[in-house]
Amino acid sequence: MGEITKDTPYLPPEQEAIRARCFHPSGSFIEFRKEEIEQSIPSRFEQMVRKYPERIAVRAKSSSLTYEALNWAANRVARAILARRGEGEEPIALQLEQGAPMIVAIIGVLKAGKIYVPLASTLPHSRITYILEELQAPLIVTNNHNLPLAKELARDAQDLLNIDEIDSSLSVENPDLPIPPDALAYILYTSGSTGEPKGVMHNHRNVLHDCMVYTNNLHFCASDRLTLLHSCSSSASRHNLFGALLNGAAVYPSDIRGEGLSHLATWLTQEKITVYHSGVVVYRYFLDTLTGKEEFPHLRLIKLGSQQVSKKDLEFYKKQFSADCILVNALSSTETSTVRWHFIDKGSEIAGDIVPVGHPVEDMEILLLDEDGKEVGFNQIGEIAVRSHYLALGYWRKPDPTRSAFLPDPQAGEARIYRTGDLGLMAPDGCLMHLGRKDFQVKIRGYRIELGEIEAALLNLDAIKQAVVVARGDEAGEHRLTAYVVPSVNPRPTMSALRRALAEKLPDYMMPSAFVVMDSLPLLPNGKVDRRTLPQPDPERAELKKTYVAPQTALQKKLADIWTEVLKLERLGIHDNFFDLGGHSLLATQVIARVRGTLQIELPLRTLFQAPTVAEMAAIITQNEAKKLDEQDLARLLAELESLSDEEAKEFAARESVGSTETARQ
Repeated sequence: MGEITKDTPYLPPEQEAIRARCFHPSGSFIEFRKEEIEQSIPSRFEQMVRKYPERIAVRAKSSSLTYEALNWAANRVARAILARRGEGEEPIALQLEQGAPMIVAIIGVLKAGKIYVPLASTLPHSRITYILEELQAPLIVTNNHNLPLAKELARDAQDLLNIDEIDSSLSVENPDLPIPPDALAYILYTSGSTGEPKGVMHNHRNVLHDCMVYTNNLHFCASDRLTLLHSCSSSASRHNLFGALLNGAAVYPSDIRGEGLSHLATWLTQEKITVYHSGVVVYRYFLDTLTGKEEFPHLRLIKLGSQQVSKKDLEFYKKQFSADCILVNALSSTETSTVRWHFIDKGSEIAGDIVPVGHPVEDMEILLLDEDGKEVGFNQIGEIAVRSHYLALGYWRKPDPTRSAFLPDPQAGEARIYRTGDLGLMAPDGCLMHLGRKDFQVKIRGYRIELGEIEAALLNLDAIKQAVVVARGDEAGEHRLTAYVVPSVNPRPTMSALRRALAEKLPDYMMPSAFVVMDSLPLLPNGKVDRRTLPQPDPERAELKKTYVAPQTALQKKLADIWTEVLKLERLGIHDNFFDLGGHSLLATQVIARVRGTLQIELPLRTLFQAPTVAEMAAIITQNEAKKLDEQDLARLLAELESLSDEEAKEFAARESVGSTETARQ
């Protein structure tokens, strides 16, 4: 692919100009030097404590902690853990709510030289149980609020540490344990969308490298106030958590799952938040709560990730936020941290429906690979692979998946390669487009398509706020597309209207067979859509513009039976459009074949396109059959005339003439 893919941290001039404006207006930025990643997280944090002891470190809904107070609380947690477990690297599970208690526990576990493993309380009980069984964590750290659930999960009382009951006489001095940069810092469990969940392991050096990249490019400083909207069980949480606490800034956790988003605009303004970070789905829901009159004078940066950003997302940003606010679209994964980003301001123009993820991040090289593991060229789709020294160490107690996912450097270097499972396309200028998951690439009727392209087309419809498309296999092994949409208008759009709007953008083979209109999409703790819990389409009948009318005649009933069998529906109305019900040209051929086989009626394929409802097709069949009868009568009449003598023919003509005259008089 050329030298541009070697991914030196290069930005084109227009990108560099936007990034150069990413500074706090009154704060003082201090560069995070490369040599500073060769230490532990507690070591860097304690430097901030000494420098900013009275500055707010954590401000939650019901409590605030200065750097000094946070350090003291974390030291007590660390000493309580050490009293129970002694020194040595081992995983410690955290069953705590989003907020100050979770942050205190994370820092405390790290200070004790242990590995923190946050558990989202929103996960199903069986899933948490599976994680704990695989993790074999000797201790669960919890508090009074989460104690009942923690007791259910713990094997016995000795496995619990309630931080609300820690002995106040424990020393608040730093434990000062020697923690090397290559020691494990945390294990975060992936969503497990394919098979069992996997615990992704990162060391202190990786976290500090990630913090260095964010600090130096987004210019975090001690005057910044960063949101923490992601669950701490999500890898995205570390960007803001450590981006704040390792730079003397303040982190503002908010439990949007419990509290909703209606308060978020007021909260951002009142707390003078400077950096907003969330997944794209949460961002869209947040925008939906705005009236257009809100102002965010302190917000200097909006960072999005975890899903494709659409052109409409960009338009909302330009409409709602100030000219001093920069939008950053980033590409990251739990195994790699951030590998690409794109800087956007009010003057940025994007070609196409998808906002690019942009340009290189330091020490993260992008490769686009084909099915054989060979690099593809510019403007060709390939699987995104990342070559770096700062990848996850692997999956906890899963050596085989680790070997499969993390490959040795073919150049015999110390770096490794991680195949992300995401698809991308590299422009000749080195700008990367993220095209969604590789496993979201499906073949429909012989065409290989990207579900992300259909989702982008849906999201750019004015009537749609959220959209996700899945491919489901039927009994014959064929994939059928189902679109799940959250409307932004009321009354909500019908399937007919959505199909007509998409028909202007997408080919027939990319048209969803079914649309499911929902009030909201189910989310995983990391903010991504939980595709496994999306409901099956209603087999009864799609939400169409036409009201249901049952078959009235025997012919209509037979046609309706054929259509429901082909379309895999339980019923349909005689005025329902075949193509609005998910029909397409290949299914149309099945309908025509079954009409021929069942009714012994020959119809050209174009009939279904000209008459796409049962009522219309029945009318055409009736007209055709009547015409056939008339033609048969005429043929019999001509044959009879030919058999008559001249005298008989004259008599027949005279009789027909008199009959016609009498009819006219009547």
